[in-house]
Amino acid sequence: MTARARAVQETRERVLDAVVSLHEQRLSSDISLADVAADAGVSVQTVLRHFGSREGLVDAALERATAAVEDERRSEPGDVAGAVRVVVEHYERRGDGVLLLLAQEGTEAFATRVTSNGRVMHRRWVTECFAPLLPPGAGREEAVDLLVVATDVYTWKLLRRDRGLPVPVTRARMEALVRAVLERPGRGGPGPH
Repeated sequence: MTARARAVQETRERVLDAVVSLHEQRLSSDISLADVAADAGVSVQTVLRHFGSREGLVDAALERATAAVEDERRSEPGDVAGAVRVVVEHYERRGDGVLLLLAQEGTEAFATRVTSNGRVMHRRWVTECFAPLLPPGAGREEAVDLLVVATDVYTWKLLRRDRGLPVPVTRARMEALVRAVLERPGRGGPGPH
């Protein structure tokens, strides 16, 4: 890659990082292209030259954030403790920003897109992470529903923000919820024999 191409790519990444970062800190309606440009250390014209429009910028930022979240949440299928550790670490990094976006869904188009995308990603993550442990047949969808709740950002919020529990305790409680779902009698788990 030439020095010029590398500089262009670095500028693009700074702008996208600024969009994601600002949306984790402020209401979407309070973020202007000038704010994004200032945070990235570029001009508004540079932002528009790279992305064409605010909508182009939003699309690219959503794509970048989705890729980053997928990377952050990788875990070995069937490893309950590892999956819970990964998702709690993810919420420690991004949970408050996600909660801010959730508070805006329905009133801000960007927030609605991000949260809708997030729900799909979270359910897919749960299904993939716990696939080897999920019961077959009719109980599978119920188990996925319950695991989505057990590992959701609101569950993390209740434990970390509302109760003020430390990370290790939060992680242990969320893992207990996951194991309780997976071990339910008649749902593919051990249960009493």
